[in-house]
Amino acid sequence: MHSRAADTLIVFDFETTGLSPDMGDRSIEIGAVLIEHGQITQRFQQLMNPGIRIPLFIENLTGITNPMVREARKNAEVMQDFFDFVDGHNLVAHNASFDERFLRAEFKRIKKNFNGGIACSLLASRRIFQQAPNHQLATLAEYKNLPSEGIYHRALADAEVTAHLWLNLLAELRDRNQLESPSFGLMAQLCKTPKHQLAKLLNAAKQVS
Repeated sequence: MHSRAADTLIVFDFETTGLSPDMGDRSIEIGAVLIEHGQITQRFQQLMNPGIRIPLFIENLTGITNPMVREARKNAEVMQDFFDFVDGHNLVAHNASFDERFLRAEFKRIKKNFNGGIACSLLASRRIFQQAPNHQLATLAEYKNLPSEGIYHRALADAEVTAHLWLNLLAELRDRNQLESPSFGLMAQLCKTPKHQLAKLLNAAKQVS
């Protein structure tokens, strides 16, 4: 999967009851967009009923309330649909280590295992947009003038902005380094490469492209 082009994949985002599935936190909303050849072609968005209370802090942050999720389908049903949606694709999230933890925990509950790659737009932007004031999603959206409805901490809106950010990162790489179509594998590697070794990585990639 890692050899696929980086402009065909799924960008996803979770809203959750807290920071850690290991501490019993659960997902309350999933949003995702499918990018094919640099264009957003499909969207996925569902609230979920986690069977536990949403803390007031999270209600205030996201606008997702306990009555809203009481009316929603159970996590297991939604995550089965989401597994079908992402199966066969690589994934991207902003601060992916957070979303990946919840993705794997929710899939484990329904006995599913995601085998694709997962890359992080936050780490990629730290390397490609080094001049940005910071690398929070809202800051980067303003910094790069990305399409945004100004809504944050709702899963689909965050996934859409992250998708535009990811395409912007790819365009910057192409323009700055004459890399015609960066692979997903290159982007995943770039996320882990120290800044002082980036030039070496990108030069090597240019030789093979």
